[in-house]
Amino acid sequence: MVSRIRLLTLMLVAAFVLSACGGTPAASPTTAPAPAGDATTAPAGDATTAPADAPTEAPAPSGEKLRYAFGGGPVGGVFQVYADVLAITINEKLPNVDITAEGTGGSAENLRSVNAGDRQFGIVYSGDVSLGSEGLLPEDSTKYENVMPVAPLYGGVAHLVVSVNSGITSVADLVGKRIALGNAGSGAALSAERYFKALGLYDQIQVEFLGYSQAAAAMGDGQLDGFWVLAGFPNSSVTEASTFTDIRVIDIYNPGVEGGFFTQYPFYSQRAITGGAYPGNDADVMSFQDTALWVANKDVPAEVVYDALKAIYLDGGLETLQTTHPSANEMGLEVGITGIANKLHPGAVKFWEEHGVTIPDELK
Repeated sequence: MVSRIRLLTLMLVAAFVLSACGGTPAASPTTAPAPAGDATTAPAGDATTAPADAPTEAPAPSGEKLRYAFGGGPVGGVFQVYADVLAITINEKLPNVDITAEGTGGSAENLRSVNAGDRQFGIVYSGDVSLGSEGLLPEDSTKYENVMPVAPLYGGVAHLVVSVNSGITSVADLVGKRIALGNAGSGAALSAERYFKALGLYDQIQVEFLGYSQAAAAMGDGQLDGFWVLAGFPNSSVTEASTFTDIRVIDIYNPGVEGGFFTQYPFYSQRAITGGAYPGNDADVMSFQDTALWVANKDVPAEVVYDALKAIYLDGGLETLQTTHPSANEMGLEVGITGIANKLHPGAVKFWEEHGVTIPDELK
């Protein structure tokens, strides 16, 4: 089984090297100050789920496996890379657990399917967990209260990438331009709609909903002026876009401060896209991030979540993740629960407190 992990790691590393280039950011998130603004939200989009058994009892007797589904993301995306490695590593370390990583539409779909128990684990952006728990997702008043964070993974950094030929040099230049925001209902699309609505630009942009790779190709063909990405960087689709046309990464942090975006959505924090991460963009570009969280349904037994965290943080899983994708270098016991704003799963509370992390009462 160990050879399976090594094989997967080598395959994923090879794929990553072929599709992306650039260094790994080492910035630490800081809270983004901003003036007040009008609160707006974005359509959540429809979600599809893949049914799976959702056991609520204690772990099964020896020899009987507990079968779970882990919601990742679009094939080739960072969410799916994490889901694959987490599932395989946990399966290796926990003989009575069998987790299947499943491709999904991303953050919003994972939130809904984990809440419903159709999937027991998933990756969801902190902002979607926070707003969803309060029934504040756009056009969706459901309170997603069954989704409980387990651990922070990495900062999903917002990118506004445009072609140099478009003439766009700032957010203000987007009026009338064709911009893809990601797949409908994805964490990327939700963050983009929040951002552009906060700045009063959403209705002035020609919005498209396309996946990253599709958007990169469309921009290269001249069918788009730019596209939005929310992901760890360097992102392979942004690098891919640079092979089709000259690209420019736009500062979205400072216009967000001026437009009150960070007052409306305080779970986003400042982050720079490091110069040199993408061809033709040698200077740091100011942006913001949302934290991608590993989450679980509340009915997953506490001991399963606790043992799964041990498998990743204490038994070699973290090293495998870090070898597989550079964004995992942001993870570690010292990071603790940074980026989490909702109540943790009881199994996660036990694990983090055992390792010296102080957990506020409101997160227990």
